[in-house]
Amino acid sequence: MQLIDTHQHLILRDHLGYTWTEGIPALSGGFTRDDYAALVAGRGVIGTVFMETGVDGADYQREARLVAGMVGTGDLPMYGQIAACRPETDDGFEAWLEECRDLHVVGFRRILHTMPDDTSTSDSYRANVRRIGAAGWPVDLCFAARQLHLAADLVTACPDVSFILDHFGTNDMAAGGFDGWRAGMERLAKLPNLMVKFSGMTAYVPDDAGPEAPTDAVAMTALELFGPDRLVWGGDWPVVDLGVGLPGWIEMTHRLLSGLSEDERAKIGHRNARRFYGLPD
Repeated sequence: MQLIDTHQHLILRDHLGYTWTEGIPALSGGFTRDDYAALVAGRGVIGTVFMETGVDGADYQREARLVAGMVGTGDLPMYGQIAACRPETDDGFEAWLEECRDLHVVGFRRILHTMPDDTSTSDSYRANVRRIGAAGWPVDLCFAARQLHLAADLVTACPDVSFILDHFGTNDMAAGGFDGWRAGMERLAKLPNLMVKFSGMTAYVPDDAGPEAPTDAVAMTALELFGPDRLVWGGDWPVVDLGVGLPGWIEMTHRLLSGLSEDERAKIGHRNARRFYGLPD
């Protein structure tokens, strides 16, 4: 099974700040492309898409400019990057989109599970998200499991924008939170302009989420609700180290998808990613 990792983070501490990693021993130090390549060697990963890594606010544009120089280089190709943006402010927003046309950007993300709940509800925020879509880019969504109603409201308000929900929508799932998460996902599955990223959940789903083997239950529910045509694989390294680790997640992916046809596995592994992000064949 070939995989395009649509959620490859890097932690480049010599250049950028990552305050959010403070106090997390597993995420101390640096995490480079060479480190990543060593972990996935022989495991079917044929390319990556860089995902903005939640750098300190002053650094998010610097991060995208730095990563732009990595796209198209190396033995393991990086096909493009999903850059950070700030739709909640109009100041400089259009100029940032224009600059990103030259930075190999294939999509944008604003991390919202750490922001006030009303961030994505303002008219100005939604207008700027529509500008992203009108310019031809999709939008990654990063909401907490308790915020899935906000994700549904945003996706509904921007019907001409293509969205993808990161990490099965499981960020910060609470104990006993599975049933509420499933209800939120059922609503989201009815929205045709939304896909779901098959990534990250082992770092976010607690053992006492509800059902037995809750991470398996999350994956099976996503397959049931969205099907192979609306799922896109991602690694979420190095955050995945807070769960099973990247090699473990790849092995888990193979197990979870073993009941699908070869064509269905290929869709989730790499074909949907090419279509959604406009990646090269």
